[in-house]
Amino acid sequence: MADEVQKTAQADEVPVVDVPDVPHPEKSPVVTAVAAKEPPPVPESDEEPVKPKTKPSDAVVNGDDDDEKVPQSGSYKEESTRVADLVDNQKKAVEQLKVLVREALHKHEFFGSAMPQQQQEPNDESVKEEPKLEEEAEAKDQLPVEESIGQVESVDTEEKVAAEDDGAKTVEAIEDSIVSVSSSVQPEKPPEAAKEPSEAKVDPVPENQEKDANKMPPQEISIWGIPLLADERSDVILLKFLRARDFKVKEAFTMLQNTIRWRKEFGIDELVEQDLGDNLNKVVFMHGFDKEGHPVCYNVYGEFQYKELYQKTFSDEDKRQNFLRWRIQFLEKSIRKLDFSPGGICTIVQINDLKNSPGLTKWELRQATKQALQLLQDNYPEFVARQVFINVPWWYLAVNKMISPFLTQRTRSKFVFAGPSKSADTLFRYIAAEQVPVKYGGLSKDGEFANTDAVIEETIKPAAKHTVEFPVTEACFLTWEVRVVGWDVSYGAEFVPSGEDSYTIIIQKSKKVVGCPEEQVVCNNFKVGEPGKVVVTIHNPTSKKKKLLYRLKTMPTSD
Repeated sequence: MADEVQKTAQADEVPVVDVPDVPHPEKSPVVTAVAAKEPPPVPESDEEPVKPKTKPSDAVVNGDDDDEKVPQSGSYKEESTRVADLVDNQKKAVEQLKVLVREALHKHEFFGSAMPQQQQEPNDESVKEEPKLEEEAEAKDQLPVEESIGQVESVDTEEKVAAEDDGAKTVEAIEDSIVSVSSSVQPEKPPEAAKEPSEAKVDPVPENQEKDANKMPPQEISIWGIPLLADERSDVILLKFLRARDFKVKEAFTMLQNTIRWRKEFGIDELVEQDLGDNLNKVVFMHGFDKEGHPVCYNVYGEFQYKELYQKTFSDEDKRQNFLRWRIQFLEKSIRKLDFSPGGICTIVQINDLKNSPGLTKWELRQATKQALQLLQDNYPEFVARQVFINVPWWYLAVNKMISPFLTQRTRSKFVFAGPSKSADTLFRYIAAEQVPVKYGGLSKDGEFANTDAVIEETIKPAAKHTVEFPVTEACFLTWEVRVVGWDVSYGAEFVPSGEDSYTIIIQKSKKVVGCPEEQVVCNNFKVGEPGKVVVTIHNPTSKKKKLLYRLKTMPTSD
């Protein structure tokens, strides 16, 4: 009989364990909806581990894989930031996340100030029953043992007879015995009556706290200068967290909570206003925009080849933390300049220059980079439109081949790799030449031309002469810039007047331009006094085609 009682007790314990989990989804319909949506992504997660088993060998053996991946990344199209453009499931996810955020703001849960409210939660009936059951168990132990044993034994004899007739009756008999024992216990429990007043005295405190909490206005939280749930810009931010977590609402909300708490602990708002110096301005800097309007950030790892800068930045933990704070501050200032309105540009193109990079030999640099990447990954979701790696050494391509199979297709589609000979052409694929710095093959520099002055691109055939003509119909002052990527060509310019009796004027005698210095941009100007044309001649003696970049402007003269 004791074994049967234990079995029934164990059977009763099974639903009791599940009880705390069951009412939780019922209280928040958003969570139930999320749980219902979680099963479909499971096949996707099952397929992803299979890919690394087949692709690593293919990626390493076939050397043409990288060449095939570049067009894929070039065809990457950024997702819309308008909620109206989303599919139905994604729209529902946005609304569900907004419900969770709104509840958290009303309960002041983002910064951990919701702890008093969490102490009020034990007022639920399901939670109150647990201490009562413990008190009843203690009371049972305190009762006279002879009475309880006598009652149980008398019932046991009756149950044994009934069990032979019908097994179901044993359960009823056990229940009756338990009820009889509990009924006999209740009259002899003065301690409970004594406890009730004390419990009544404690209850008004949480109730007053609840009233005060209800009177408190919702939290006002801003992230990257955008108040949460204030307008449509907030939807764009929430959409970033959803995409970072594959539209799993609960995970996206957790990520948002952690990000907001980290920003407070790290002191982001105060960090933005601090002056951390300009020693690293050549390491990371913003310059121009790509062809789609994204701001472009350049990361020049080769600057750390200089020992003085390296020691100032990474020699000890404090300096590495200062570098991390500087990098976060730089990113925060850049993000706050973005347009978070639906359809606006709210992502950045990253250009990573690996020329003369210290590489894997510098432990301090690896540690600082790893820590920075972890913080960026956890707290800055979906802010990179494209990652372009230029001047990539062979060893980096080998490492990427081993890592890329473990990345998602969406992540791989954002990556572009180019060796030293293809770096300029790769940048021009995504960024106009007038927006590319001179050191990377473009024409963007301080001078007479601005980044808004368009550049014309032409191809010079191998072993051929290429001419460019600038027609002039009236007196003016003509200025032009010319650059050939890689040079190793001859360049000359002359003015050919339209009049038959006029003479050709040599502006720039033909000469060979070589080398790779930043001063590879040729800038000429000529004061034109009569109609004619300026002819620029470029001779390419090599067996490779060259890319020609040029632009010009005219200014009227008073003569």
